[in-house]
Amino acid sequence: MPTGSLRGPEGRTRRQRRDRANRVVLTVEEISALTARRAALAAQGFSRRRPATVTRAHVAKVVDRLGVVQIDSVNVLCRSHYLPFFSRLGPYDTALVDRAAHRAPRGLVEYWAHEASYVAPTTHRLLRWRMERAAHDAWGSVRAIAADRPDLLEAVEEFVAATGPVTARELEAALAPDALRRKDHWGWNWSDVKTACEHLFFAGRLSAAGRTPQFERRYDLTERVLPAGVRDLPVPSADDAVRELVRIAARATGVATGASLRDYFRLKPEPARRALAELVEAGELEPVRVRGWAPHRPAYRYPGTPAPRVRARALLSPFDPLVWHRDRTEEVFGVTVRLEFYVPREKRVHGYYVTPFLLGEAIVARVDLKSDRDARVLRVESAWAEPGAPAGTAEQLAAELRTTAGWLGLDDVVVAPRGDLAAQLTAAVARTDD
Repeated sequence: MPTGSLRGPEGRTRRQRRDRANRVVLTVEEISALTARRAALAAQGFSRRRPATVTRAHVAKVVDRLGVVQIDSVNVLCRSHYLPFFSRLGPYDTALVDRAAHRAPRGLVEYWAHEASYVAPTTHRLLRWRMERAAHDAWGSVRAIAADRPDLLEAVEEFVAATGPVTARELEAALAPDALRRKDHWGWNWSDVKTACEHLFFAGRLSAAGRTPQFERRYDLTERVLPAGVRDLPVPSADDAVRELVRIAARATGVATGASLRDYFRLKPEPARRALAELVEAGELEPVRVRGWAPHRPAYRYPGTPAPRVRARALLSPFDPLVWHRDRTEEVFGVTVRLEFYVPREKRVHGYYVTPFLLGEAIVARVDLKSDRDARVLRVESAWAEPGAPAGTAEQLAAELRTTAGWLGLDDVVVAPRGDLAAQLTAAVARTDD
């Protein structure tokens, strides 16, 4: 069948084919990689101006736009879930996020959405099907505790019901004060009580009423954590829930491959493929071809997603939804980003807590950051420019680092002499003192 194209605005084309009756049949629109990148940035909120004063409403809009905010215990810079709000809103009071997650009626609740994540309460109910599969889908020890110690699960749930929000350590002290923690794992050496808590959390019988300053979950009955208006809603079928999760992911990404949409809520391939097909058939997703992206990985656009020119300046958490799917980061920005937390120090390329620097419409640099809270200094352990970084990158980065330090309550920025951007950044930081 002969093919052709019609060129549209912003360099877009619509691929055509002719059927046997020689009729033109419109198939998949083709867009440029730049259009796809702009759509991705706009969908994630980077085309908007930072407000002069950040309110609860601004925080709620970020949650609605992103759909999910990943949580991680690493605190070398700050808790990672605070950073996506800062990247989009600028300096704000982190108590706004804490209030949404820790106090009723909650605007954020915690669950295994991407990884451990905050989601809106209405999204939590879309994950009931995952909770119902805890006996099959939870990881080893969390899955096994239900079979090995059903009595312990019952005891934990009863204690939480009677006492209200409680940490695993407080539960251990009450239920198994003489139990020893495992020491055979380099990271999580959980007691049986903690493992039972995590099974009940995975199963949706317990939720997190908040976190302690040490980042421990404070477990409570899910029915007491969710707002009443959400708790009483009917639970959707698994198919309906997955379709809605893919829709949320599509709105949050703007233009994305099926793999990236599936990754957003860590969905299994077959249910995600069904949801994609249904959304396309209903006109709620538009298949597109992105020039420069792998042709064997179909892409989809959320209808109505704008693709404006973007003038962003932001440091990105390595867990930011814009960059957490590494294949997508390479597709959209042409940059390879890898977590090096668990890489031995001598084998790290860029550092421990490396944050990409978004300037305009490109990731132009990356810096390894550390909050030295005793010295009240933001330390740049290394600084690296991406190939093709524009002139002025160091000056723009220095200004954003100053803003970041002020937001974190730190007095100064100190740059270590490591990385190909370190010397320029040191000089630019010094100029910001003038």
